[in-house]
Amino acid sequence: MYEGNYPKKRYEHTIKFLKEHVPVDKTILDLGVANPFTEIMKAEGYTVNNTTGEDLDIDTSRVQQKDYDVLTAFEIFEHLVSPFNVLKDCQANKLVASVPLKLWFASAYKSKTDKWDRHYHEFEDWQFDWLLEKAGWIIKKREKFTNPVKKIGFRPILRRFTPRYYLVYAERNKNT
Repeated sequence: MYEGNYPKKRYEHTIKFLKEHVPVDKTILDLGVANPFTEIMKAEGYTVNNTTGEDLDIDTSRVQQKDYDVLTAFEIFEHLVSPFNVLKDCQANKLVASVPLKLWFASAYKSKTDKWDRHYHEFEDWQFDWLLEKAGWIIKKREKFTNPVKKIGFRPILRRFTPRYYLVYAERNKNT
């Protein structure tokens, strides 16, 4: 997917955030197929299992299993029509997730060649907060961060100071 051009800043920011909130002795179920970030988590000492490409809008059986402590979802929920089902059905008590933020100067991403590489949602922070709350989660920590690109143009300039990603650590609301 990245063809050797990994999002270094995003990965560094995400692993730092993960290490602040999840001890390495916790087992992680990472939504999405194994990817370069999976290898970074493993290199940091985490035990990580990934989903295998099943359509999580239709089949949430993997998140209903109880063989993990923490659910991670890094840029996954925007690809789902109904991320609510995954968040509600998940058996973990801890969640670390990031989503791309809706940008006023760019439309939602849509690959012309890969039907799985399309964004059904690009969230505003309050929308993602509401989704998590409705699915039974309490956000304990949240951060927004930019992802500058090394290109010339109006949008690349805006990306230098406009937050692109929203990262949260949440715990299951035991009262729901």
